[in-house]
Amino acid sequence: MKAALKPRINLDGRTALETVIPLSTPIVLFIDPSSTCNFQCTFCPTGDRALIKETGRWQGAMRWEVFQKTIDDLHDFERPLKVLRLYKEGEPLLNKRLPDMIRYAKDSGCVEYIDTTTNGFLLSPDMSHRLLDAGLDRINISVDGMSSQQYWEFTKTRVDFDSFVENIRYLHEHSGSCEVCVKIPGDILSEDDKERFFATFGDICDRIFIENFAPCWPEFDVEAYTGVDISIGIYGNEIREVETCPYIFYSISVNSDGSVSLCFLDWARRLTVGDVRQQSLRKIWTGDALFEHQLAHLRGQRRENPTCAGCGQLSHCLPDNIDPYAAELADRLVAARRRAAA
Repeated sequence: MKAALKPRINLDGRTALETVIPLSTPIVLFIDPSSTCNFQCTFCPTGDRALIKETGRWQGAMRWEVFQKTIDDLHDFERPLKVLRLYKEGEPLLNKRLPDMIRYAKDSGCVEYIDTTTNGFLLSPDMSHRLLDAGLDRINISVDGMSSQQYWEFTKTRVDFDSFVENIRYLHEHSGSCEVCVKIPGDILSEDDKERFFATFGDICDRIFIENFAPCWPEFDVEAYTGVDISIGIYGNEIREVETCPYIFYSISVNSDGSVSLCFLDWARRLTVGDVRQQSLRKIWTGDALFEHQLAHLRGQRRENPTCAGCGQLSHCLPDNIDPYAAELADRLVAARRRAAA
């Protein structure tokens, strides 16, 4: 197998958050090109059409002018973003202008690295060339079965599995400097399936891993929807919880309608802190709503928020641990706020 057996999360060379909080510029920005998905996976709230309808969440592809304005707003920050993630809760390739988005962000000079995550269903050779030519740095492909039948059972979508594999092979053969990562939830696989997964994809990607389901979507019971008993972390790690969410100190998420969420897992829009159609991204990043959430977490009040209270991302997904520095960081956050207001 040529691919590295390595999870999609980058654990090497990470910034020690306790040394840089508060950040004048976010490290990671999520932008959701499309909040809809062509799959109906059991582990994901977007796949439950009735559930999404109940929330009243706007569904659709991000309008070009909203994306353009968001990227233009990055010029207001002191330094470029380290990472732009062009995905959140939908299928990015449902936005036909995804390659244009990549190119526009690259040409802005405000983004160092761009990745996306896709189910790969629409990853034709033509689309692969468009993504690669636009300057995509990494593509994470979620494999959701090891046969057409498994795809139907798990995603309620008819997928020609052999064609799907060939499209990934084509992408990898032409990928150049773009890293191709392939992952699959091991909870749906037999041991034979796992062996076939590595045999099928191990030579046609750069990074490969079998993940586990994790209860990371707030107020969405993955165990109830999938019937899987989740007893280990997403990467096979031991379950260990942190009290302070680190993600809200270095990342922020622009939803497909232009609303801005505190959290990249905010599928039901319970944690919105602004709207790029009405405010600059920098104003949202330095605004009262985000500050109040951050301070509450540092003061041990995360569980008072019903959406954040049962967050499985903080127990199952290897978050950075800034708990030992919480009191110090709270003082630092308040002091910086006072200086900015003076």
